[in-house]
Amino acid sequence: MVGRSAFFDPPPTCARAETDLSEPGAGETASGNLSGTLRISVLGLGYLGVTHAAALAELGHEVIGVDVDAEKVAMLSAGTLPFHEAELQSLLDAHVGSGRLWFTTDLAAVADWADAHFVCVGTPQRPGSYAADLTALEGLVDSLATLLTRSTLIVGKSTVPVGTAQRIAERLKSLVGADMEVGVAWNPEFLREGRAVADTLHPDRLVLGVSAERDQALLEQIYAPLLDAGTPLVVTDLPTAELVKVAANSFLATKISFANAMAEICEATGADVTELVRALSFDVRIGGQFLAAGLGFGGGCLPKDIRAFMVRAEELGVSSVQSLLRPVDEINMRRRSCMIEITREVLGGSVLGRRVAVLGAAFKPDTDDVRDSPALNVAAGLQLAGAQVRVYDPEAMTAAKALFPTLTFAPTAHDVITDAEVIVLLTEWKEFLALDPEAVGQLVTARRIVDGRNCLPAQAWRAAGWTYRAFGRPSAPPPAPGAEHWTGFEASGTH
Repeated sequence: MVGRSAFFDPPPTCARAETDLSEPGAGETASGNLSGTLRISVLGLGYLGVTHAAALAELGHEVIGVDVDAEKVAMLSAGTLPFHEAELQSLLDAHVGSGRLWFTTDLAAVADWADAHFVCVGTPQRPGSYAADLTALEGLVDSLATLLTRSTLIVGKSTVPVGTAQRIAERLKSLVGADMEVGVAWNPEFLREGRAVADTLHPDRLVLGVSAERDQALLEQIYAPLLDAGTPLVVTDLPTAELVKVAANSFLATKISFANAMAEICEATGADVTELVRALSFDVRIGGQFLAAGLGFGGGCLPKDIRAFMVRAEELGVSSVQSLLRPVDEINMRRRSCMIEITREVLGGSVLGRRVAVLGAAFKPDTDDVRDSPALNVAAGLQLAGAQVRVYDPEAMTAAKALFPTLTFAPTAHDVITDAEVIVLLTEWKEFLALDPEAVGQLVTARRIVDGRNCLPAQAWRAAGWTYRAFGRPSAPPPAPGAEHWTGFEASGTH
């Protein structure tokens, strides 16, 4: 463990929640006291923390979210989301407005107010290493421990290396008074960006890692509405609960990279990977979810989680995990350079000076998250190779500009596409799936498209005279003039 972290050592100017937390009536709504509610703090206000805080308020509890970022706290207190997440704004509006949900920078204000503290701080990849950086999480635990004066429960939701929860529990014993019982539980999250609200309020399972019956009872009280609705419950020990999230992410990453390995075989043989994985998806032992070939996975979770898992497995002397996951990571990262090579191939061997329209910047649709985004990585790689790259994304423009300020961005897909020599689709937004090949063809200087997500109907684009290229799908020349023209399609989407 480390000492106090700046993450929870706010400067004097940080705002506090306006509600007087010492009064028993805090958090009442116009309808009166919230019968049977608990007081809960959510520590760390990223995607996970804000969504979890709003969801707990939706379940009927009084909730305070805490973060060191005063600007973010001010935005949330005013009812403004600092990121894009479908359906979350309505929850924020409802519960900030009702007085059930507040935000503050002051950890001391909630230390003894809350019945339970949910830890949602980030565990990013450590600089220069594949290991998880637990600095913020460990600093938070130390800071909170110095402020506690009564028994409580600390619930981890952050994704951590197995063994972290037990280490935290032991650390707390040395920091809090002997007359206090501070429990530690682990309740891994399984939300997907773009579907975070639905995944939180309608989860496919709840996993509770506990070491005491009282901790289990409190968590079951917190989640009572979900359990009453029939959500499956898994109660287990701390290390098993920690492993559930990284094991799930590792399996999903392996399915994606397996599909992309098959795409490499299809590329070499002329087979069609989209038809191959479709045929595999009907096998009940395999299933179709996450079995999709394309540009691969990215974002702030999957890549860093499997890398941290490899490091932890190596520390534990379990080499088989690293032997399995390292190729998964390598296959995934190779997709990005392959996409640049395909674009170069479509343009006759060089991208130097060529006008490239890039559709997509977020790592997946329905989010503005650009952390480890394959789309932005490819766009930057094309620019580095000398292409004149223009980028458009429906939601991620601000975040993308901040991360890659040297790229050229345009306000609409129309602006990006106009006069392009090739279109490269890298994020499968519905807006892009609905493009009309004939209408788009009137805007470009040459009908060439690279489908980085294998989400477009190749036959339809080729019927409109396009050179269509996607990794793992057979190449074919455009049809002769007068060929049957496509009028629409239903996209299946990808991961």
